[in-house]
Amino acid sequence: MMDLAETMAPGCEVELIGIRPGEKLHEILLSEDESRQAVEYDEMFVLEPLYPSWAFTRREGGKGLEAGFRYSSDTNQIWFTRAEMEALADA
Repeated sequence: MMDLAETMAPGCEVELIGIRPGEKLHEILLSEDESRQAVEYDEMFVLEPLYPSWAFTRREGGKGLEAGFRYSSDTNQIWFTRAEMEALADA
């Protein structure tokens, strides 16, 4: 967050307040339960309907996920550098 704040507002005053009661530290974007019905594509996950009666056509090229897969901010392996954030801000 500090890199993002400095990139978006260079020289801004930042007050560290710590974690507030009830605040989440990480976001779970795809839980272990949801991953059973998820299909992975190059740049996204698609959750397929649970019931065959729901109209749905699977896209080509996806693959199923391994049991117990979870996509969460605490397991993320891709992080923007300050230079990458600055390039996005300038775009």
